[in-house]
Amino acid sequence: MVPGDLKDGRIVIVGASLTGLRAAEALREEGFTGSLTVVGDEPHPPYDRPPLSKQVLLGQATADTTELPMRRDPEADWRLGVRATGVDLLAKRVLLEDGESLPYDRLLIATGTRARPWPDPEEGALDGVLTLRTREDGAELAERLAAAPERVLVIGAGFTGSEIASACRERGLEVTVAERGPAPLVGALGGTLSKLAAVMHRNHGVDLRTGVTVTALHGDRNGSFTGAQLSDGSRVDADVCVVALGAIRNVEWLADSGLAAGPRGIACDAGCRAFTMYGIVTDDVFVAGDVSRFPHPLFGYQMLSLEHWGNAVEQAEVAAHNMVNPGPLRRPHLAIPTFWSTQFGLNIKSVGVPTYSDYVVIAQGSLEARRLAMVYGYQGRVTAAVTVDMAKSLDYYRHLIETAAPFPPPPGAADRAIAADVPIPSDVPDPSGLSHGPTVALTGYLPDRRLTVVQPAR
Repeated sequence: MVPGDLKDGRIVIVGASLTGLRAAEALREEGFTGSLTVVGDEPHPPYDRPPLSKQVLLGQATADTTELPMRRDPEADWRLGVRATGVDLLAKRVLLEDGESLPYDRLLIATGTRARPWPDPEEGALDGVLTLRTREDGAELAERLAAAPERVLVIGAGFTGSEIASACRERGLEVTVAERGPAPLVGALGGTLSKLAAVMHRNHGVDLRTGVTVTALHGDRNGSFTGAQLSDGSRVDADVCVVALGAIRNVEWLADSGLAAGPRGIACDAGCRAFTMYGIVTDDVFVAGDVSRFPHPLFGYQMLSLEHWGNAVEQAEVAAHNMVNPGPLRRPHLAIPTFWSTQFGLNIKSVGVPTYSDYVVIAQGSLEARRLAMVYGYQGRVTAAVTVDMAKSLDYYRHLIETAAPFPPPPGAADRAIAADVPIPSDVPDPSGLSHGPTVALTGYLPDRRLTVVQPAR
């Protein structure tokens, strides 16, 4: 057998969601015939999360119908409803909460993220205070909305918060959105497009409060949520509160593993091989999906953390390929990040990394028409594009990003043959000033305080 080639043996995947499923399928497609075990802390087979904030909340689908279709049977041993508690890199074993340990020749970590809870546990436990991440979360929130509450409070105006607010208005429900930043989606799209998002919220009847924080959640004597206090002194009375404060990457179980795991995820190389906390690349532990942090040459080799559906699929396939092939045949994960969102009747699609920018320009359409293509640039080259109800133009801009085309882009983009407008600053805020966390994090790895170098005795 060629060194690094693994067609038989034992592979363990920790994480039984989209990334874990697609990796398992890809391993079999790559010719792996050995033992394959998939561990997941949720009791369900892999299911799709985007519908939970869209069709499920609108009553167009139920949470239990979001199961992901299998492209092929990966013939895996599914360990569902069991949490992984650690990894022994030396013994090459995954430790489970039931006391069992699983030996592996290759390990894929795909543990994803979980919803960030309300910081006060007592307030967060009030009946009617919810988050939206799991199938159970989606079912409960859909049930609450179907009961026609008098008002819903959404804390955080990122993509999830905005989609929930949109669903509430489509159902005819009164909704208040509280966001610490200056506008919805500003952390993902920058200041210019976020102004359009704010207009759309208000035009659709959302009570949008920006530049404020929620300082306390209130409940009655029965423990039911009744409203919230805001930092500007106002109070919002509501029956349901959805906490949409972004996501936490599921890395705590790796605290003693020696891997480079932290709040931004697990650092890995472009081939999905995990780094140790000392910056040494492993050769049998791989990472993929929302929990990974990987370098991308088109974005200054910054370590990217992406909460994107497409990235989860593409990175899973690269990781699977590299887990069973020798070094010279391994390939890098160089896919251009893409995401989409539907809210308030608008279809928003993005390619590239909008937050990796210093200027933007409206290349097609206009803010007033609410139909446009906005191109983002950094140090004179195109790094991203976002379209609003103009998705057919996206492939053109993807090509500009892939070829490091100069910014601002030349005329001739799709149906526009004149030069773009004058570039303006992209106005990307510091994520620490937002209620919601970033969906794309650009970060270098900083060792934490546990990193010590012990000098040998002389």
